Amino acid sequence: MFRTPRVEIEYCTQCRWLLRAGWTAQELLTTFVDELGEVALAPGTGGVFRVTVDDRLVWDRAAEGRFPEMKELKQRVRDIVAPQRDLGHSDRAADD
Repeated sequence: MFRTPRVEIEYCTQCRWLLRAGWTAQELLTTFVDELGEVALAPGTGGVFRVTVDDRLVWDRAAEGRFPEMKELKQRVRDIVAPQRDLGHSDRAADD
């Protein structure tokens, strides 16, 4: 049986980042309708905002020093769940 990828978004409850995490989940589910099996929101503390796909780190706010732009997050998720997929406008450079 084919298992679809699971995305987890761990967000800081102390920082009140639930809305950001929820919006991120919505964007990923809308973009990867057929590729993702689940997007989970995991409450955390200490300023965490971390995105993983099947326990593989995709984005860590602490390591990157910022939140991801949605375009770059979608590209990183795509590279794991559907590497051949074209993301349309999200794959084009800013000056295109």
